[in-house]
Amino acid sequence: MSDIGTLNESSLHAAIKAELAEAGDIFEQPLDGFVIDLVRGQQLIEIQTGSFGALGRKLDRLLGQYRLHLVHPIALETWIVRDGKPTRKSPKRGSVHDLFAELASLPTLLDHPNLTLEILLVRQEAVREPDPRARRGRGGWRTVDRRLREVVGREWFDEPADLVRLLPPDLPEIFTTADLAAGAGIQRRLAQSMAYCLRKTELIVDVERRADGVRYRLAR
Repeated sequence: MSDIGTLNESSLHAAIKAELAEAGDIFEQPLDGFVIDLVRGQQLIEIQTGSFGALGRKLDRLLGQYRLHLVHPIALETWIVRDGKPTRKSPKRGSVHDLFAELASLPTLLDHPNLTLEILLVRQEAVREPDPRARRGRGGWRTVDRRLREVVGREWFDEPADLVRLLPPDLPEIFTTADLAAGAGIQRRLAQSMAYCLRKTELIVDVERRADGVRYRLAR
């Protein structure tokens, strides 16, 4: 098989699968050289806790013949677990806009009529174990698993136009990625990914390029 199954999946992945499952669903169904998390009638449901970039080959193979619902969790809050106990809450907080960091690798993903995307906004735990080889800044610990605490929200995207609702409501008619970052409360780098994805899907267009950045507007 080309993709991992239940033996290698994270606790987060397994918990989301259990959360989504309905009576009659088929778990871990082999299909065209891949393993599908859930099959519900004629629909495939795939849970992707990692990078969207890793999905390219699977999507290329399956979307021509099947309807696929892609589910991706974004952690709003994360608790660090060491020695079996939560020790602190990570200062890093997520938002639905983190979707654009993943979409940057497949910016036209939502163009395909057989694909829908659901973002699960979650609270999670990151289980860490001592590791002297862990890179600098990790303090000698590495994350070995992620566990679901709760699902606190869901966002559904059927087509590229649905992404427009993530734009800040008070965005000026002509705007920059700095405006996007300030209005959405996100880092400039993420706002740049957001602009890149919206431009690739022709939802925004360039107005002019200046030394301090590109100006955009909504496509008419």
